[in-house]
Amino acid sequence: MTSTGVEAVAQVSAGGEEKRSYVRRIFSEIAPRYDLLNHLLSFNVDRRWRRAALRALDWQRDPSGVYLDLCAGTLDIAALLSRERGFSGLVLGADFAEPMLRQGLGKCAQSRVVPLAADALSLPLADSSASGAIAAFGVRNLADLDSGLREVLRVLRPGGRFVILEFSTPYLPVWRELYRFYSRWVLPMVGRVVSGHPTAYSYLPESVRRFPDGAELARRLAAVGYENVHWRPLSGGIAALHVGQRSERGG
Repeated sequence: MTSTGVEAVAQVSAGGEEKRSYVRRIFSEIAPRYDLLNHLLSFNVDRRWRRAALRALDWQRDPSGVYLDLCAGTLDIAALLSRERGFSGLVLGADFAEPMLRQGLGKCAQSRVVPLAADALSLPLADSSASGAIAAFGVRNLADLDSGLREVLRVLRPGGRFVILEFSTPYLPVWRELYRFYSRWVLPMVGRVVSGHPTAYSYLPESVRRFPDGAELARRLAAVGYENVHWRPLSGGIAALHVGQRSERGG
């Protein structure tokens, strides 16, 4: 393993404040090339995944509500939701890496998107203030996953959904081995060349490898209090879509 790979593994394993600082730093540093690499490395399939996640949010239930785009990055989800026909609410795009938010401002000409520099583990939002929440490729980077899940549950209104779009591991053996080769060798190399960052795209596959699989993430959502939890793999399991709901009773 290269020295950059070793550093990436160490930071994924660290958790806590060490991981938090590392994640904030690398995403701030790769912000200018982040969108390009997302589309390039996923062969543009990430656009389809995001639209599937947005459909799962069921924002039509409260089209004038306040919605949270958690770990918003360059505001792709926030921009998509703000442009949906019939949507008249507000989207809070929360991320603790401010350069990522600044990079995405050009996508959000409408006043329906409000960038918010905030940590997912300590959101500056009142209890029961969000009609729904969505996180695309972000919860994997949290320093404390369960604390982040509980924090989103706190800010959701009764009946509000939390949708998680996250990378996963393919379930078909042949597809899984091809994906592992791609993520271990091709992705880090292309990522380093295009972004100029020595470790960010070694961190990504390692963070995916150590993240809970679909069934385990669903179990953890239920364990912290979400109801009606369900999930499904996307593109053969390269990504997964999870949905949990705050109880209609507000518990």
